[in-house]
Amino acid sequence: MNVKEYIQSWADSYKKDLTENIMPFWMEHGWDRENGGVYTCVNRDGSLMDSTKSVWFQGRFAFICAFAYNNVEKNQMWLDAAKSTLEFIEKHCFDEKGHMYFSVTADGQPLRKRRYVFSETFASIAMSEYALATGDQHWAQRALQIFEDTQRFLNTPGFLPEKFEPNVQLQSHSIIMILINVGSCIRKVVNDPKLTAQIDESIAKLKKYFIHPEFKCLLETVGMNGEFVNTNMTRTINPGHCIETVWFIMEEAKLRGWDKDMLDMALTIFDWSWDWGWDKEYGGIINFRDCLNLPVQDYSQDMKFWWPQCETIIASLYAYLATGDEKYLYRHERISEWTYAHFPDPEYGEWYGYLHRDGTVAQPAKGNLFKGPFHIPRMMIKSYMLCQEILKKLEEK
Repeated sequence: MNVKEYIQSWADSYKKDLTENIMPFWMEHGWDRENGGVYTCVNRDGSLMDSTKSVWFQGRFAFICAFAYNNVEKNQMWLDAAKSTLEFIEKHCFDEKGHMYFSVTADGQPLRKRRYVFSETFASIAMSEYALATGDQHWAQRALQIFEDTQRFLNTPGFLPEKFEPNVQLQSHSIIMILINVGSCIRKVVNDPKLTAQIDESIAKLKKYFIHPEFKCLLETVGMNGEFVNTNMTRTINPGHCIETVWFIMEEAKLRGWDKDMLDMALTIFDWSWDWGWDKEYGGIINFRDCLNLPVQDYSQDMKFWWPQCETIIASLYAYLATGDEKYLYRHERISEWTYAHFPDPEYGEWYGYLHRDGTVAQPAKGNLFKGPFHIPRMMIKSYMLCQEILKKLEEK
């Protein structure tokens, strides 16, 4: 393999796919120019199936628009869409306590609130990325305020309804890992020590509680002291989620001069998660595994979703940038070949989201309340950036 040619070809591919396929699809079919914000419940051809708006995706879409503007192409339409969506968020997506909804109507009437703060995390990264694009410090400070509110909601007993009864004491990987990325994004526009403190705290918790060398995995759910709990739910390994965490940690390690402890931790999780996740029979990253190799209970356990493939593409490039070890290029090649052979829709554009284990399409819609313009364009933007960094490093050798 000619590494330079390989990386350059992928850099060109990511940029072309983003600018000529993914972003045009969502600008045409998703962006709501009447009310502001974005629709995501669209069919294979982009036609609207449901005007319900995922509040998660209002933040995710605004982030992607600004992130693409900042790192790939200064497309004014993308920046306008980001602003439109942020204004929709501010006008319609918060309750009187500052807690965000999960879904709203097309014109912003609240429909549902959940016991999570993921809507807040995506709104805050969108505002910080838009502030980076425009220099508007209002949005930077607003991002920090929402981050502080998120911490307060999480740390105020009883504010967020509990998932289980009081005698069940568990903690989840999800919010801990996402706060690494939130801190990293906001810190680009606000120099506040609480952001780095949150990143340090999250990484320390992952290391202390969630990494279980006896199973060679990072578990999704553990006891309050990190103890392994032997139930169907708590034996679950989510390889894609673990691999997303990997590149969040590598990003922080890179900012700290490739901090050795952080990098070693990330690479260990990546190696374990690849071994659990890569489907040796069909290819692709599988949804769920059981750390004791017992039957997995989730109905979608052997499916291939769009986003774990995207996270693995990013992580493999990050690992190669960090180490120069060609085993990570090999992983990039394997996951990319499988992903690009099965997910893109050559007829209508964008990607399918839900495949059966063998790679056949389970359902053809391009979006819903959970799939939309986030993981795929983020992968293309981030991977394009990583390819540029790898090429620069190769030139310097």
